[in-house]
Amino acid sequence: MGTSTRWKGPNGDRWSSAARRLARWREDSRNADQRLEEIAEDHLSALHETLRADRSAFGLYDTACAAGERLAGVLGSLAEEGAESEDALVARLVSEVGADGGTLADAAVRRAVAAAVRDVWDRHPELDDAMDASAARGGFAWDILCDLYQVFFADMVGEFLRSVVAEHVKLAVPVLIATDPEGRIADWVAEKVVDLVPNPCEESAEATDLARAVDTAQSVMGAAQDPSAALPKIAESLVPRAVGKVLGLIAEEITGEEGAAA
Repeated sequence: MGTSTRWKGPNGDRWSSAARRLARWREDSRNADQRLEEIAEDHLSALHETLRADRSAFGLYDTACAAGERLAGVLGSLAEEGAESEDALVARLVSEVGADGGTLADAAVRRAVAAAVRDVWDRHPELDDAMDASAARGGFAWDILCDLYQVFFADMVGEFLRSVVAEHVKLAVPVLIATDPEGRIADWVAEKVVDLVPNPCEESAEATDLARAVDTAQSVMGAAQDPSAALPKIAESLVPRAVGKVLGLIAEEITGEEGAAA
């Protein structure tokens, strides 16, 4: 992250207000958990507001879209090949999906890939027991891969804000470092936005016209026999929508009301 003189992260009134609230937060204060959630929401709102004003801010939109497309391209091989261990999958996806640039957005993508694998492993504890047998059966089940797709975009936002909060902690309130507010805020943000990410498996099952999600009608015909052929294309087609939702560019309340962002 560097020193304050090298800090190239978010700035402006909304970000400064969130940073000030963090500076006043104490873990042993009354309603500390609730206040930290409010601070997390402040940071998420600041991010959304900034990107609505300038989609190119931080390079986050383009970086997230490119990483999402790379992830979609890997899903088919993960479904077909023998399943890997957690550590092996982290290493593979960080290499194949994570960007090698040095921006905050690039770093957030790399951390999000690793976090998403671990989050999905926690959701599916059966994976550890299934590793030996899975090599004979094939790769990862599509419901697991679709979970990975959703969680990645949510973790990407959380990890970007983790960097922002960590810098605020270092610059303004170093005494808070031991309490890890940045980690707790990142987790809250990811949990908050994950349900906004479209699930390729659900989109495939619910779509009445899959031709809008794949390149040609012939691809759709193949999807009925081989989901691995269509689902990566569906996942790729959903990337702009997924990124738009988690970054606040497509307005959707958690209750489900949706509309185009102004």
